[in-house]
Amino acid sequence: MSSAGLNKWTVSGNLAADAAVKTVDLRDGRQAKVADATIYVRGVKDRNESFTVRLSIWEGSAAWRKLNFLKKGSLIICTGSVEPTPYVSKADGSPKAGLTMNVLDIDLDVVRDPDGETNRNNQTANNKTPVAV
Repeated sequence: MSSAGLNKWTVSGNLAADAAVKTVDLRDGRQAKVADATIYVRGVKDRNESFTVRLSIWEGSAAWRKLNFLKKGSLIICTGSVEPTPYVSKADGSPKAGLTMNVLDIDLDVVRDPDGETNRNNQTANNKTPVAV
């Protein structure tokens, strides 16, 4: 089996801001909705190795169904394909590259509060807001 063209990446981190939904025109003339967000990925050994990844979440994907739970600071795990995004630094004019991820699915981090209740992204279990799994 060939792995040519295989591009699956999983990353976890905190959302820098709430996802912003916009409508885009596709090449075939149709319109689609896409949510843009940025995730902050902390370096494992050194905080100076931290970086950001721009996320694109397309309508109809499994990740799209979880948009209501994506709030600034939420710890999430994203799976999808990643591509480098070249740009020129405004500070010194040197070439740089960022990362853009086309997100296929998102897992919400599950944490336990001091009372032992299960929370998802800081939404308490007593809250009537439904939780996507």
